[in-house]
Amino acid sequence: MAIPVIEQSSLGEDFVGAAHGSEVSFFLERIEREGAGPRLHRHPYSETFVIRSGAARFTVSDEQIVACGGQILVVPALVAHRFAVVGSETYEAIHIHASDRFITEWLE
Repeated sequence: MAIPVIEQSSLGEDFVGAAHGSEVSFFLERIEREGAGPRLHRHPYSETFVIRSGAARFTVSDEQIVACGGQILVVPALVAHRFAVVGSETYEAIHIHASDRFITEWLE
């Protein structure tokens, strides 16, 4: 059996697991503008944020937390969440979806 090697440059920012025989999907996030981030949404699976640099204020259900580079945040399935970049440092993270495809319900 040959181990498949996928060139990241061929993906853009999204890795859809179903296209590659993987049970997870992820994307590489890079945001340079303070205050930017997705609007409120949820997924039918957990989402794990591996924050490489910068910081963001996460709203998860009715709680808020500022998470920064070097931290990992796990949002459980079906829990509404959003985030906005805080500070001047570029936010870079890997957002891992526990699904072989992205499924998002936008709530606002």
